[in-house]
Amino acid sequence: MVKQYKIFGSEMSPYSVKVRSYFNYKNIPYEWTIRGAWNLKEFSELAKLPLIPLVVTPSGDVLQDSTPIIEHLESLYPSPSIHPENDSLRFISALIEEYGDEWGNKIMFHFRWWHIDDQNACARVLAHSRVTDDGDIEAQSHSIRERMSKRRYFTGSSEENAPLIKTYRDNLLAILEEHLRSRRYLFGNSPAFADFGLAPELYELASDPTGGGVMKTRSPHTLAWCHRMLEPHGDGTFQTWAELKPTLAPLLKNAGDFFLPWSSANLNAVESDDELFSVYLAGQEYSQKPQKYHAKSLRVLQKRLTKLNNRDELDQILESNNCLKWLQ
Repeated sequence: MVKQYKIFGSEMSPYSVKVRSYFNYKNIPYEWTIRGAWNLKEFSELAKLPLIPLVVTPSGDVLQDSTPIIEHLESLYPSPSIHPENDSLRFISALIEEYGDEWGNKIMFHFRWWHIDDQNACARVLAHSRVTDDGDIEAQSHSIRERMSKRRYFTGSSEENAPLIKTYRDNLLAILEEHLRSRRYLFGNSPAFADFGLAPELYELASDPTGGGVMKTRSPHTLAWCHRMLEPHGDGTFQTWAELKPTLAPLLKNAGDFFLPWSSANLNAVESDDELFSVYLAGQEYSQKPQKYHAKSLRVLQKRLTKLNNRDELDQILESNNCLKWLQ
């Protein structure tokens, strides 16, 4: 019988860092276990999918997929809450959490495996978690670099999209830098669901050579927020939309102009069983292979919206930031 939670994860995995951050915020006792060659047998016996993070509960149940993990734990450890009481803010927070998981990950993954220096640095770190013999590090690093750089294609990273993804990164960092200049977290002085989704992706971006250089020179407040989210603190209170709107609305508009139309096009491509899809984002063509999981997560977000009552305020906010039409 497990006496406390056990998290199989990796410092290089944004979703692992996300779940660990939540555990730290809630002061839930856990054992952080780096998944590696030395515990592969144990992990494989527990995992339904070969993905981290994997959480083993004190009763021995196994949880996977970072968002459902957090949602399940929030029902068990509701205080301090990561959800604003206001329904509009609660949905906006969930939307940004999804934006972080999917769009933020696209940006992070592209830069992690695009430039050769980033490839080498990240492959070497990962290699140390795969082998126990230092003599095999170089061979393992080469293998990881070759495999992961080829996977860029599945997240939309390509020669054609590279300039666009750079623009997406720069726009996001500029928006966040202004918003976080005067507050500790996205919704005020306490971390919300949104923070747990977006901050780990940028934390990983900042841990890589190229991304780290960009964030250190251009986005010091955003970088400080990423590190603050490793062990976040707060009382579960949040600012009002009126207080947040001047600098948070641009983030919603960014989601409405880029992330949501991409998500909608991806969903249509999955349902049509297309091999490739293209979508115009702010007037520029972006193409990639459809991603099935992201189609499913958009459906979950749409369903979350339909369950809300008294949506006048929320619909107005979403409509004014080009989000509503993609969520209906």
